This record gives sequence, C-alpha cells and structure tokens, in this order.
Amino acid sequence: MDTLLLWDKELFLWLNNLGAPQFDSLWMAITDKKHTIAFYVLLTAILSKWLGWKNTLWLLLTIALLITFTDQITNAFKSGFQRLRPCHEPDLEGVMRRVKPSCGGLYSYFSGHASNSFAIATLFATLFAKRFRLMFLLFGVAMLVSYSRIYIGVHYPLDVLSGALFGAFGGWLFAKIYLRFIPNPL
Repeated sequence: MDTLLLWDKELFLWLNNLGAPQFDSLWMAITDKKHTIAFYVLLTAILSKWLGWKNTLWLLLTIALLITFTDQITNAFKSGFQRLRPCHEPDLEGVMRRVKPSCGGLYSYFSGHASNSFAIATLFATLFAKRFRLMFLLFGVAMLVSYSRIYIGVHYPLDVLSGALFGAFGGWLFAKIYLRFIPNPL
C-alpha cells in the first residue's frame, strides 16, 4: 500500500507540475461547480422538451438523490481514510503548484468533484445515449473536471480515479432506478 501511495504522489507531482500560470484561470473555471451545474441545468432544460414535465420532475429528483448519495459516501470515505490533501501535505510544500488560493477541506480520498461529475455523466449517458449519441461527450466534461482537481493541487490521481469509478457506479445505479419507474423516458 505504501508503494501505491508513493506512486500516486509521484504521479500527482508530475501532472500538477505540467501546469503553467497562463492556464491557471481556465482550470479554476473548469473546477468551479457553478459552471458544471449551469451546464447540466441547461442540458436538463433542453431534454425537458422531449421528456415532458412529469418525467423532468422525476429526473430532477433522481439527480438530487444521486448527488446527495455521492456527496455523503464521499464524505464518509474522507472521514474514514483521513488522507491529507496534497496542499495540506508539509512534505509537498514548495514542490507542487498550488493554484487554488484556499486548499478546501483537510482530507482528499476520494474526490467529490470526480464522483459527482462521473455520476451525472453516467446517469445522462445511460438514460439518453441511445437517442442522443453525443451524451458520451459528457464523460469528456467529467474527465476535465476531475483532472482540474489535480491541476489546482487539491487531489491525488488515486482520489480522482476512485471518485470517478464510484461516481460512475452511482450514476449507473440511479439510472437503473429511474428506468424502473420511467421505463421509456424519451
């Protein structure tokens, strides 16, 4: 386990130090939740034209429950594992790029941004990709949000990967639950 954590730290330093100051504001915008939320609100509004108001309300309820689920499990893991964020690690001070002015919470395992991004992407892709093939592009958005957490210096790659896998599972699970009640949403 120590070897895995060492590799994770080394990969973090390599990825984090690939950044350049001229791109910092871009990655801070990508990591900002309000942009991702606005993106999914817009997407839901567009889909609501095909879903109808009743199925849209079910979708909004599903999204709210999914985000609550991923947030609560993420917080339980962070409290349970208590792995310090890279920006809180004293031995990384001076060797990593810390882009975000505040470090955030104390613990990092696993990334809530990654779990939420992949949960929503998986939910939408599972529900709507048969009709709208471009839904798979949502995974590109989720990957950008997830990588942004490494870039700004608040998560290790293993935090992001674990969050992404958990989020994908959560999104798939909640899509299956949604489809149980709304078998043909479109």
